[in-house]
Amino acid sequence: MKRSTGSLLVILTIWAGVAQAQHEHHMRAKKDTAQHQRHKPEKQDTAADHSAHQMHGGHAMHDMTSAYSLNLPMNRNGSGTSWLTDNTPMYMYMAQKGNTSFMLHGNIFLRYTSTDFTAKGSRGATKLDAPNWLMGMMNHRIGRKGLLNATVMLSFDRAVMGGEGYPLLFQSGETWQGQPLVDRQHPHDLFAALSVGYTYAINKDLDVYAYLGYPGEPAISAPAFMHRVSAMNNPDAPLGHHWQDATHITFGVGTLGFRYKQVKAEFSSFTGREPDEDRYNFDKPLFDSYAYRVSYNPSRQWALQFSQAFVHSPEALEPDENVTRTTASAIHTAQFRHPGSFIASAAVWGLNSKSGNHKEHSFLLESNLQLQKNAVYGRYEFVEKSTHELHLEDQLPHAKFNVHAFTLGYARTLATIWKTSLSIGAQGTVNVEDQSLHGIYGKNPLSAQVYLRINPALHR
Repeated sequence: MKRSTGSLLVILTIWAGVAQAQHEHHMRAKKDTAQHQRHKPEKQDTAADHSAHQMHGGHAMHDMTSAYSLNLPMNRNGSGTSWLTDNTPMYMYMAQKGNTSFMLHGNIFLRYTSTDFTAKGSRGATKLDAPNWLMGMMNHRIGRKGLLNATVMLSFDRAVMGGEGYPLLFQSGETWQGQPLVDRQHPHDLFAALSVGYTYAINKDLDVYAYLGYPGEPAISAPAFMHRVSAMNNPDAPLGHHWQDATHITFGVGTLGFRYKQVKAEFSSFTGREPDEDRYNFDKPLFDSYAYRVSYNPSRQWALQFSQAFVHSPEALEPDENVTRTTASAIHTAQFRHPGSFIASAAVWGLNSKSGNHKEHSFLLESNLQLQKNAVYGRYEFVEKSTHELHLEDQLPHAKFNVHAFTLGYARTLATIWKTSLSIGAQGTVNVEDQSLHGIYGKNPLSAQVYLRINPALHR
């Protein structure tokens, strides 16, 4: 407990320092702007001036571009090279110096959770923990058509919650002390992303780019759950994480891609093995797997993608088994009249195909209704879990089980200081599983949690 408390203090100290520095930078910028405007003759805004500043809090469009295009808004940035919608609200700190932009965003949840608070089964657990991540990004313009991006993402999960992660009923994937993690979400690595990318704008409609991460994220699936605004108030990873977006931390990935207008195609070579149990090291890069993704944003409100990955030996306990992962997703964001009011939703489907024609499906539908300080959010999941996935070979014959989870939550922002928000929230989950699992999990076990959330305020 002492180590966890110390780790939390380190995280909060770093966060507070960055927030204060960003606040001071913003105040200096406002002062400089005010002094400049006192000596500047007044002029009327033109339509072009208004277009260049709308949705971006007064910052020029060219100062805030996508990480992989000088001709797309920064709102489109997802995780890795994936796309969100163009009107995605941005919760982050930002500073600008010449041709270089610096951005920081993230989430810290201080929470208490109980995964079976009515004690219906034998798999429930309780824990006080703090899921967290921080992501910093730099964009630097090179000449008129070049853009260099560097990204660092950190997670202190391992230090705060230990090697076995946090309790999450029906979750599976990765290992701890040589045993599969079941009914728990594994901690993320300290270095969740270290990547660089270069984009060249052939013209306003056509970009080509290259991306290299160690670790990084290959071109597979929708943006990882922690980067979707539809999931920003939910501390839990999806139960279909290892069917949809678990490749967001891959030790060794290279991606080549091109964009034509609102369509993007990309190809990745990457390491198929999931991160090992040492969350502080850098695993060996193998580049033994590959993936492709096609993305299409038909309007400011929509982001669509289809992708497929051929993953070599992802599981350490099953080194001879390969997985073909196929995904499709649709993300929708609708802004309301008042800043900070919107509804963001995502639908994600993922299919794992293994040897012997063994296939397991997953589906997720989530939505976050944000009305300035108040948020109501929900998530529905369906996933097929095998006897092996749930580590029940000694208790049940080989089979696949349907698992459904319905989550509903509420969050309210209590205060915003130094462009940093503190929110309080609570959520509950009803788990609905196959009848054959009732003797182990209980019939429809109930999970609940309460939390304090710390995150950058909405950037305006």
